[in-house]
Amino acid sequence: MNEKINIVTLGCSKNVADSEKLLARFRCAGYSLKWDPEDTRADTVIINTCGFINDAKEESIDTILRFVKAKESGSVRNLYVMGCLSQRYKDELRREIPEVDNYFGVNDQEDLLEKAGAGCKNSFSNNRILTNPGHYAYLKISEGCNRKCSFCAIPSIRGKYISRPIEELEDEAGRLADLGVKEIILVAQDLGYYGLELYQKRKLPDLLKKLLKSGNFSWIRLHYLYPDYFPEEIIALMRDNQQICKYIDIPIQHISEKMLRLMKRSYGRREAEEILYRIKEQLPDAAFRTTLISGHPGETDDDHRELLEFVRQFRFDRMGVFRYSHEEGTYSGDKLED
Repeated sequence: MNEKINIVTLGCSKNVADSEKLLARFRCAGYSLKWDPEDTRADTVIINTCGFINDAKEESIDTILRFVKAKESGSVRNLYVMGCLSQRYKDELRREIPEVDNYFGVNDQEDLLEKAGAGCKNSFSNNRILTNPGHYAYLKISEGCNRKCSFCAIPSIRGKYISRPIEELEDEAGRLADLGVKEIILVAQDLGYYGLELYQKRKLPDLLKKLLKSGNFSWIRLHYLYPDYFPEEIIALMRDNQQICKYIDIPIQHISEKMLRLMKRSYGRREAEEILYRIKEQLPDAAFRTTLISGHPGETDDDHRELLEFVRQFRFDRMGVFRYSHEEGTYSGDKLED
């Protein structure tokens, strides 16, 4: 087969992992592969979209429209859209952009493969085609989220938290090591929750011990851990194992008690401060990253100054600050005045 397929990935690292598995399935079926968002010449183009906040939605729609033009000019034959935007707005997209051949949700990969004629009996679900520099790769350890943050649409898009079995993750990690990966980055909406619904126990420390025991990786990095239910054993594992990067990515979003309540975060200022300073005390050379939301409904100048003062005091090494995005279907979007 000389069919060329281009998978364009937008959004988060979890989308990257999903696209890399799809690429492996298409390679098994004999397709020539591309993963270039600028290349508008391919027999089939699949756009893996993000639909989390307004900026991401706009980027996804702009990308779809650009490839619609390529389809109309004849440089693309088949155009498919998948991912969060498609899951969230499938009916609206079909109505507004009918030029796309089909829209697929976040769990419709098998339907997409069947529609594209890419069946492959010898394919393994844990095979990947790496689209980033080959020394690192993402390992997606779960799907979905059980948190009920008032501003966030992800649980309604991706569904409830589903942990992948440890044995399955070990297998995929081994395959990544065989591809030459030296740094593996564990990703999930909430790493600390891993295993609870599957094993009735939080199992992130056990998964890390398995990956350490394999000896396959020079570095293991964690994205993301929340202040509440932070696995204390992780601190000791980081301290005692150089392979686990002393990189703490904790998205606090705010520090004001009032704002944390409005955001429906399941912790308060004291709990967030306690875990952050405890980690800093036990891992003095750790690097800290966080994400913050500015302009959430109900935030006053005093709330913002409180957050600013805390940031100046704690001195995060890396920080992403996001302007509040009004999302329909969320508590903040539907119930709170912006």
